[in-house]
Amino acid sequence: MNLNIAVLPGDGIGPEIMKQGVAVLEAIAKKFNHQFSYKEALAGAHAIDAVGDPFPEETFKTCMDADAVLFAAVGDPRFDNDPTAKVRPEQGLLAMRKKLGLFANVRPVATFDCLLHKSPLKDELIKGADFVVIRELTGGMYFGEKYQDNDKAYDTDIYSRPEIERILKVAFEFAMKRNKHLTVVDKANVLASSRLWRQIAKEMEPQYPEVTTDYMFIDNASMRVLTEPRFFDVIVTENTFGDILTDETSCITGSMGLQPSASLGEHTPLFEPVHGSWPQAAGKNLANPIAQILSAAMLLEHFGLKEEGALIRKAVDASLDADVRTPEIQVEGGKHYGTTEVGAWIVDYIEKA
Repeated sequence: MNLNIAVLPGDGIGPEIMKQGVAVLEAIAKKFNHQFSYKEALAGAHAIDAVGDPFPEETFKTCMDADAVLFAAVGDPRFDNDPTAKVRPEQGLLAMRKKLGLFANVRPVATFDCLLHKSPLKDELIKGADFVVIRELTGGMYFGEKYQDNDKAYDTDIYSRPEIERILKVAFEFAMKRNKHLTVVDKANVLASSRLWRQIAKEMEPQYPEVTTDYMFIDNASMRVLTEPRFFDVIVTENTFGDILTDETSCITGSMGLQPSASLGEHTPLFEPVHGSWPQAAGKNLANPIAQILSAAMLLEHFGLKEEGALIRKAVDASLDADVRTPEIQVEGGKHYGTTEVGAWIVDYIEKA
């Protein structure tokens, strides 16, 4: 298969982990006789510094011309610590989602048996947890009308029927492919927007009679994700709730450095780790590349390359079982492996498989 991949390393640790993600893709291409081509583009703080725009038009064109986008992370403390900044790296992320029509964020959450001890939760709670969170990505407060002055500010949490229907369709169809259990997370006891979500979900239920559909308020869901994670199969929720809930799930896996994601929609699909740019670690060879590498696996699986994706996952599992891990998940007294060493070990495993 020939694939043209737009590569957006972004800021902080992004370039380091991206290098490992691309190296793994190259190893797969060589082993399975595929042809992957890459075009790198600016995003985030680096793009602001270069051209004054966190998601430049040239980057947008590169993404639209590609079959898929492999993205790392954006963010820089220079902007975090300046509340008056008019342009921010994260605005580029929102612009990319909006312009590419990426309305469905898919985040798998699963445990690794050899890393159960790294979670702050008890082993018996999380062992065997395996679910997917589907977050609406282009609506809600992040994109609604905004206002701020010295005395007042607001963000409008607005959703339309077509926006809700299309994300629920994605969620129901994911549930059909998995264990046929969908949980709709909202705050329908307080928010009008959530009541519309619940109304439409109930209208759509008869279209998927094989799926068991239940409803849960976000406060209850945020608790039960940590206390009963095996209850869930597919969760669907709106943008803000999904942002918070999917960060919370890192307590189950033991590290955000292990969680990949896909963003799907109207144009080019995008694949990225769920963690941020961790600027404090940039250039120190400390960042865990596994989420980036697993995002590459999701990219391949999206195009039907199941065997290739499975080999990447097998290589990742083998690296963890062999204690080839970056410091935040390494066993006590274990050998130090950096970003580069973990990536190289996984590439070597793929080449020898």
